[in-house]
Amino acid sequence: MRAVLQVFENYQKARVNFVQTVAELATRPQNIEALQNAGVMQLLRPLLLDNVPSIQQSAALALGRLANYNDELAEAVVSNEVLPQLVYSLSEQNRFYKKAAAFVLRAVAKHSPQLAQARAQRPAPAAQFAATTVHPLAAPRAQRAPAAFAPPAPAANARAQTRRPLTCASLPPTQAVVDSGALDALVGCLEEFDPGVKEAAAWALGYIARHNGELAQTVVDAGAVPLLVLCVQEPELTLKRIAASALSDICKHSPELAQSVVDGGAVAYLAPLILNPDGKLKRQVCSCLAQISKHSVDLAEVVVEAEIFPGVLNLLKDLDVYVRKNAATCIREVAKHTPELAQLIVNAGGVGAMVDYVTEARGNARLPGIMTLGYISAFSETLALAVVVSKGIPPLINSVVTEPEDHIKSASAWSLGQIGRHSPDHAKALADANALPKLLAVFLHEASSEDLKTKAKRALKAVIQKCVHLPALEPLLHDAPENILKYVVNQFAKVLPHDVAARRSFVTSGGLQKILELQPEPGSKLGDFVRAITECYPKEIVDYYSPNYSKQLLDTLDAQDMQ
Repeated sequence: MRAVLQVFENYQKARVNFVQTVAELATRPQNIEALQNAGVMQLLRPLLLDNVPSIQQSAALALGRLANYNDELAEAVVSNEVLPQLVYSLSEQNRFYKKAAAFVLRAVAKHSPQLAQARAQRPAPAAQFAATTVHPLAAPRAQRAPAAFAPPAPAANARAQTRRPLTCASLPPTQAVVDSGALDALVGCLEEFDPGVKEAAAWALGYIARHNGELAQTVVDAGAVPLLVLCVQEPELTLKRIAASALSDICKHSPELAQSVVDGGAVAYLAPLILNPDGKLKRQVCSCLAQISKHSVDLAEVVVEAEIFPGVLNLLKDLDVYVRKNAATCIREVAKHTPELAQLIVNAGGVGAMVDYVTEARGNARLPGIMTLGYISAFSETLALAVVVSKGIPPLINSVVTEPEDHIKSASAWSLGQIGRHSPDHAKALADANALPKLLAVFLHEASSEDLKTKAKRALKAVIQKCVHLPALEPLLHDAPENILKYVVNQFAKVLPHDVAARRSFVTSGGLQKILELQPEPGSKLGDFVRAITECYPKEIVDYYSPNYSKQLLDTLDAQDMQ
């Protein structure tokens, strides 16, 4: 008898050792392929129903780590009928298992919307799992297979086979987490006492919601939002972070989803957390408030009314680069809607703070600040002047010149155009900062993207058409192509007829000579502008500076000598 018991004890120890070792091996990427090739999925699956809780937990943890690695392994988890077992066990097992099970669901859902796809299918009853997956030693003697890999017995008849319960494996493998009934189970976990269980569930719900609006709506419909808002109010920092992140994943897709988060009372509890000392929490809070604000004026006003200013401006100086970026993004999403909201930011000292941020930031972190300055400037002369007075032009020019990514250059060019398009004073501010040659350079650069060229051209056109400071325009006469040159020449044609000093300066600087060297197409706008300029001067002056004057003079002298 002792010998028999020893066999079972050894088997028990072997299972524990196996599943714990696999869970440890799965933490290292270099082991994943070998584990997969060894058939680890099929071996772990029955251990989820083991009588020993620690084995169940370790098996779930190992599966989660494998599924987290790539979408192929995540689909393998689905095809091996793991998810329904996990979902059913979520309401029955202890808190350690629940955390591990939620981790698996998160790991599967994160890879694609297909793997997170929902049909709100309920989990199957326990009897189903007993029929589909039974541990060899848990089965009655008559049902035990003689070999570990013996094929399943055929169905008694065709009718019995058609009545086999539908499981995730019989569905396309891309329909997974919510098809398994996971949503209700995960939402139920948000009501657990243990913070770790809530964290795991909230994390999984966020991964489901982040893919698209349809999936996010299923999370809302399952009743997750009020419980996530309660999680934000819990004392545990990690739970606050994950809950804020999940709310952000929900509300980013549409105004309706954002409104559901607002209706759940999230903003009132999120806004004060921008003053929390924890950097990771501030990241998530700013991100969520930005995702709410971006959709509409009304939603942005809800966020502003929660008194995020001036606190969010102070975050632009935070030690954490991601806090700074997310705070800048939040400010951008508020600023873009109306002149009133932009003015509120100006009144709070937001322009100076944002200029400092753009000056100090680099790369993509710069982008929300660049766009904010552009949005504010676009609304009115007064708001654009606030950007000019706060010395916002130099960092935007620096971004055009130094940033390696064209999309950042494009945003900077757009913002410069929004500043300069309002009046001659605004245009002169750009001209004095030497913005025009910089914009022209990126427009002409052969490596510039089409979007960058378009943004640079539009900015040049907007500024040139307002610029009456002719010395700033003269360099463009020598370098600009015709599609830009026509706007430059047009400005000279507007100003010179009414400004004697400008006409004199235009001659001495060589501008008139350059104009006369142009050879525009007959009847073109450029030709009309050139003619308007030449009509400002006596014929002898025009002749003197024309390209063929010297030849004409020599021909005249030669003719006189022959006489």
